[in-house]
Amino acid sequence: MSDINIKITDREGVTHDIAAPTDMSMNLMEIIRAYELAEEGTIGVCGGMAMCASCQVYVLADPGLEPMGDEEDAMLGEAFHVESNSRLGCQLHMVPSMEGLAVAIAPYP
Repeated sequence: MSDINIKITDREGVTHDIAAPTDMSMNLMEIIRAYELAEEGTIGVCGGMAMCASCQVYVLADPGLEPMGDEEDAMLGEAFHVESNSRLGCQLHMVPSMEGLAVAIAPYP
């Protein structure tokens, strides 16, 4: 098993140190759901298809994320609470280069 260490601040402002597996093809939205860091039904509403922005996060420490794709950019263009450091958790797939990532979960609309 190959885990990376990331920090996720939930919507209540509590920061959680998370060991996220990189060998299970999981994305950040799935990690947030697995650790139950957001209320059920308020994250990943579309199932990770970049169609709802319920998994929006603010990147606080970027170890070198992949650039945003067109679908993600378009969805964030229509979302609420968007900041310059917003990303969709469903589009951030856990890979070793994400070691040290820190995010805060955006408010739910």
